[in-house]
Amino acid sequence: MSHVAIVTDSASDMEPGRAAELGITIVPLAVSFGAETFRAGVDLSTVDFWSRMTAPDAPFPTTAASAPGDFLAAYQAAFDAGADAIVSIHVAGTLSGTIKSAEVAKGMLPDREIRIVDSMGASMCESVLAELAVRTAADGATADRIARTCETRRSDIAMTVALDTVEYLKRGGRISAAQAAIGTLLSLKPIIDVKDGKVEVADKVRTRGKARERIIEMLTARPIERLAVLHTTNADVEAFRDQLVARIPGGIDPSMVSINLVGPSVGPHLGPGCVGAVALYHPA
Repeated sequence: MSHVAIVTDSASDMEPGRAAELGITIVPLAVSFGAETFRAGVDLSTVDFWSRMTAPDAPFPTTAASAPGDFLAAYQAAFDAGADAIVSIHVAGTLSGTIKSAEVAKGMLPDREIRIVDSMGASMCESVLAELAVRTAADGATADRIARTCETRRSDIAMTVALDTVEYLKRGGRISAAQAAIGTLLSLKPIIDVKDGKVEVADKVRTRGKARERIIEMLTARPIERLAVLHTTNADVEAFRDQLVARIPGGIDPSMVSINLVGPSVGPHLGPGCVGAVALYHPA
């Protein structure tokens, strides 16, 4: 039976311990605070990132895609460790240049089997697919079948989050200063939907409580196979998880529910106080 290695990037928000447990390689994106640049999850942990992010007078962090050389090193290491093929699952090409770097690295190894999958999302959208890839590989599937399975199931994934403020969308260039000013004055809580490689404002409500209720309503429209609750330093995230799980049609296996702190690659675009989830729905 061939050995297929699974690779993803740090925009997946997969915890290093979880990745090690599953045998998944994480290629880091870069995150910078002023003149200081770090490799997400390597030189800068998620906890340290949020300490810096929320520090008084901290410079606004910026992110950059992984370099082709980072992928080449990861791919070569996987082959040196005995992999016969690689499935590499990444943040949407519409949101980051990371997948282009992966394609360049693949081109540097023309005699090796490397399948690259666009998750069409970010954060745990990637992780959910990487976990699925590991399970499919464990059944003896080829790299081609694993990649096709991920490409089929990515349409069953939705990511919905409520932002505490529009300020970070403005800083990241996602909305204009005028729109941000209006949102701040009205205390609007934007609800962001990430699907099919697009980030869209799904709704705007006036209070945090209404935002959470709306997220629960949106996410529980269908039975859920795997649920990853997301937050950015949110103290009451466990209560939100319990409210969300209680509303899932038909319930869900508790082992398929996790709480994940958004990391340095995605956090700058969401800001503190964000809460939401990624759902992998049962196939229609």
